[in-house]
Amino acid sequence: MNFQTSVSTAWGKIQAMIDGLIVMLPNIVLALIVFALFFFAARAIKATVRRLTRRHRQARNLGLVLGRLSQGIVILVGLFVSLSIVIPTFKAGDLVQLLGISGVAIGFAFRDILQNFLAGILILLTEPFQIDDQIVFKDFEGTVENIQTRATTIRTYDGRRIVIPNSELFTNSVTVNTAFENRRLQYDVGIGYGDDIEQAKQLILEAIASVDGVLEDPAPDALVVDLADSTVNIRARWWVQPPRRADILDKQDQVLAAIKNKLTANGIDMPFPTQQILFHDQTEETDGDRARQREGWPAGKQEVPKPRSIGGSLRKLAEMRAQRDGNGSHRDENPDRPHTADDN
Repeated sequence: MNFQTSVSTAWGKIQAMIDGLIVMLPNIVLALIVFALFFFAARAIKATVRRLTRRHRQARNLGLVLGRLSQGIVILVGLFVSLSIVIPTFKAGDLVQLLGISGVAIGFAFRDILQNFLAGILILLTEPFQIDDQIVFKDFEGTVENIQTRATTIRTYDGRRIVIPNSELFTNSVTVNTAFENRRLQYDVGIGYGDDIEQAKQLILEAIASVDGVLEDPAPDALVVDLADSTVNIRARWWVQPPRRADILDKQDQVLAAIKNKLTANGIDMPFPTQQILFHDQTEETDGDRARQREGWPAGKQEVPKPRSIGGSLRKLAEMRAQRDGNGSHRDENPDRPHTADDN
């Protein structure tokens, strides 16, 4: 076979392919139109399901699941129909058989994606939290923006977006701060040991009751929770509604300001931690005797020794050295005279 014959054969095959494509072109255009119709119909069905369930908070997540599932089913049916138009010999069973053969490989390759997808479906169905709920997950806290089939996005209070895989949310503990209508807040208030505890409790409850937005039922309370080093700690507890972050911070600011002003206006001390350091004179002859030592240790019923002056101690030390050296010239002629201010 010479070169001219090879070129002629190749050109014939290309021409045959072009002719076949031209023949199939109407079917391809029709298949694209049909698939586009199914695609837009799927989006319309999804939007309709979400609109019907948007007004009902309890059915909102279920609407998301049904909308996404219906969209996927409609698109898959449109794909089968389009392929049947382009390739008349194509049957849906062929694609199912092909997917069954490669299902194991796809499962291993996309294990994490499938795990997140399944966890997302379960989250949407079981509803441990919903969109607009405020949750705490590990080190992240914010408002749930969207629950997708792969991940959940939350908006933090400082304006950042966190994307969390659904498998993490489904298998770990999540705190839902807005799960109920009411939420209890608390704060420990320290008063002095010399203050009247019952009076302080009454003043704290009056201060809490004076703040608008604090619920009367359940009623606020004040409990002694600790006898600390410098204070008697009273825990003030109150309930607010709604339990959202901004409202909680606003009510806590008002309550704490009212408690502080109420206690100080009625003479209740709010001390800060203090320490008392005691020194004792180690030049005394009673140093080390805890029964007679003057500072830092109780003397009991015995006589408390008087402190020595530093000057007197130094003079006694000089006399002891002079006696040891046998030089009496430095000894005081009148050692029994009383001490004066000059000795100090």
